[in-house]
Amino acid sequence: MVKGTDLFFDDLLRDYKEELLGDRKYDCLVKFLDSAIRLPFQVHPTKDFSRKNFNSEYGKTEAWLVVETRENAKLYFGFKDKIDKARLAALEEKSETEKDVMGNLLYGVDVKVGDVWLIKAGLIHALGAGCTVIEVQEPTDFTIQPERWCGDYHISYEEEYIGLDKSTALDAINYDIYGDAAVAYAKVNPKITVNTPNYVKEELITYKDTPCFAENRHVVKNGGSFVMDYAPSVYICLSGDAVIKGENYERKIKRGDYFYLPFVAENKFTVTSDTEATLIECLPSKQ
Repeated sequence: MVKGTDLFFDDLLRDYKEELLGDRKYDCLVKFLDSAIRLPFQVHPTKDFSRKNFNSEYGKTEAWLVVETRENAKLYFGFKDKIDKARLAALEEKSETEKDVMGNLLYGVDVKVGDVWLIKAGLIHALGAGCTVIEVQEPTDFTIQPERWCGDYHISYEEEYIGLDKSTALDAINYDIYGDAAVAYAKVNPKITVNTPNYVKEELITYKDTPCFAENRHVVKNGGSFVMDYAPSVYICLSGDAVIKGENYERKIKRGDYFYLPFVAENKFTVTSDTEATLIECLPSKQ
């Protein structure tokens, strides 16, 4: 629901499409994820796999920005060693009675706040315990998770393979990326594109990394500011407090606030902070 009104956002999209989207689309999802335990191994389909099996133009490439960690926090990317489909299928069956039999299959990495990872469709991965991340992803929930348990929760066959037969579902995995190569494949090094005493902009995910979405980090302090120059987009105030300013408009935001910038607001509003604030900008697919 839109704050301060009784309107739902999908109603606005229906009734004010030109104002909210212009001739563009906002075709990604933005989430906060926090893991108390290791979540099941999972893989997301490519666009080609989705077209063939789900009649969808979207797969599920996604990106993680680590915003908080707890003790021994880990993320997992790719298998530790080379494995084939038959071996994975057999271990998945075995996990019915041996909950932890698959626990050492994936390559775990220690993580720290600020790390950025791009999980392209086909790469098997898992969110380890003790991680809080911002996830930007293609707008589907196509998740294949070939593991029978999530803690004490038993995962049904339907949940594992989302309506596909097991053999077809396991074809979504890229078995050729494993070990150190899988971690290198997922790791992204942010690039600073503006660096002044009062304002820093970093490109976290660019359209060179993936055409599915882009992500930037803005840090403003001591009166620094930046113009929100592309819409539609979604912003998250990750830390501190700031003010959005425009013609006859001023609104304070603080850590945890998030908002959608409509098409009609492009290049018309600035974000500034007299103290310091960090905002994450999430952009749709390349258009």
